[in-house]
This record gives sequence, structure tokens and C-alpha cells, in this order.
Amino acid sequence: MLSEYLNERLEKVGIELDEFRELLIRLLNYGVLCRAESQIEQRLYDRYQRIPLLVQDTLELIGVRLHHDERFETIRLYPPGSRVPGMEDAEQQAWSGSLRRRLSQAEVALLLVLRMQYDKALREGRVDENGFVAESLESLVIAMRNLLGRALPEKLTERRRLFLRLRQLRLIDFHQEEDLDNSEAWLRIHPMIVEFVNEEAVSALEQGSAALRPVEDEDEADREDEVKQDVS
Repeated sequence: MLSEYLNERLEKVGIELDEFRELLIRLLNYGVLCRAESQIEQRLYDRYQRIPLLVQDTLELIGVRLHHDERFETIRLYPPGSRVPGMEDAEQQAWSGSLRRRLSQAEVALLLVLRMQYDKALREGRVDENGFVAESLESLVIAMRNLLGRALPEKLTERRRLFLRLRQLRLIDFHQEEDLDNSEAWLRIHPMIVEFVNEEAVSALEQGSAALRPVEDEDEADREDEVKQDVS
């Protein structure tokens, strides 16, 4: 039986079958594991480090592929048919699980802007030693207006849900939900944004003249007022 085989392999490294299940369930539920996120994820990440091949082999049974970024100590799962960094494109297969959850238009728009702002910060040397980029909510609002002609959701609940979803994907980080209610709030963009939003998407945005058309020139005070209205 498979469980007997797993038990035999796990026993050699001192890991219980229930601990192995806990690691797999966490990965499948969240799709990502980031060691710096919490003590729980640190413990699970370190557990993965002891049995990487066994975890990968088990996930491959259901067509799920794993990408391990050792530099930033993160693990991300990719469903069947996904493009995995550093790997050949997988064959197209049907998949309707949570790993293939469709992103909303608002999520896609914000992801594109986050990637563009991250690239801009790289060019300007505003990246910390861990690869994160600090960005103000005000600058994101302005960038979204200039690049996509869009604004953040007007309702606070929708806006918080949007940012919480991206934090769940480990693409951004912020202290408290309440920080998202004012224009002076800051968040951090995770370096994994580079893998999550590929170069093709960035190129398409850069080449789209309509999408990149800046807002009309206006008085700086008026611009700040509009930004605060978007965020408040």
C-alpha cells in the first residue's frame, strides 16, 4: 500500500505520516509556503527541506508541480497545465481545483501594477536585502490610474478583500487591515511577484498604448485629493 511505502520513507527521517499529511494539506490549501511568514510556515518549510523529493513525487501523482525558491525560502504549487519557472510548459489538462482559482479583474489589475512598480523599484535600487519593495498605497493608486485607468474598489470591504487575497498568495505584506483605509499606508511587495506575473503580461501592458496613456495633466493638489478619495 502507498501508506506503507510512505511510512517506510518517513520513518528514516523521523517524520510521522500525520506530519507529512499536514504539510501536503497546507500546500494544497494555500498553494504557497513562505518561511518568513509565520512560525507555522517556518516549521512546515523546514519539514519540507527534510523530504523534498517525497513531497514532489507525491504531488506529481495528481499532476501538481512544485517550485522551490531557495533564496527567498518559498514554495509554490502549480496545477496541471501551468507554466512553472525554470521548467518546460506542462501539457494542457483540465483542472477545476482551488489551485486554479480564477482571479477577478480587480486582482489581475492590481497584480499588473504591483509587478510594474516592483520593476521600477528594481531599476531605482529600492529593494531591501530580502528582495522586498516598500510601496505606499497612494503611489499604487496613482500608478493604477496612469497605467490602467482604473481605481481601487470604492467599498472598504471589497478593497480589504482584494489586498487580503494577494497577501494570502504571499505576493504582498502589510501589518493590519485598517492600514488599507488611508492613503498614507505602506505595504511590501514580495519578490515572488516576478514569477507570478510573467514577462508576457508585462510586455502586453507596456505595449498597450491605451492602457499606458497617462491621466491628463492637472494641478498637483487636485491629484492628491483624488487619490485620497480613492483610498478613503
